[in-house]
Amino acid sequence: MRELLDMYLTFFRIGAVTFGGGYAMLPILQREVVEKKHWATDEELTDYYAIGQCTPGVIAVNTATFIGQKYRGLLGGIITTLGVVSPSLIIISVIAALINNFSDIAWVQNALGGIRVCVCVFILNSVVKLYKSAVRDKAALAMYVVLFAVAVFFDFSPVWFVLVAGILGVVFTNLGVRGK
Repeated sequence: MRELLDMYLTFFRIGAVTFGGGYAMLPILQREVVEKKHWATDEELTDYYAIGQCTPGVIAVNTATFIGQKYRGLLGGIITTLGVVSPSLIIISVIAALINNFSDIAWVQNALGGIRVCVCVFILNSVVKLYKSAVRDKAALAMYVVLFAVAVFFDFSPVWFVLVAGILGVVFTNLGVRGK
């Protein structure tokens, strides 16, 4: 029971300080779940994030559910999901009640603009960390460059990127191109 409470509170804190959606959550997940709690590895977190992006629902919630389920089964998945969404439910309820009163105030708009910049920095930091753990050979680098270019210039569903990358990973490994 103590472990489940720890999971709930950990994901409650993550949900409470994550501004900017699921992408902004990644550096906090890396620190809390991978480095501090050891509930997942960097590779597992990357996998959960990729799967969470191409499954229905919110990336942050999906990722939290995968981590909880991996660590403590179905109940763990439910607990981490409740933990990560609880702060949002509380905060959005309060904001919804007050938003019309404060949305036109310049300092509120400026604060939100600053928070958006900070979220971009967090996301870039996460990309760098994930890049270091995911791109380990020339084949992975080639996939990264091609998929990144396609993502920048075309508007495809993330599902296609994950599927193509998975297929290429299998093909390159079977051809002996990966893992060297």
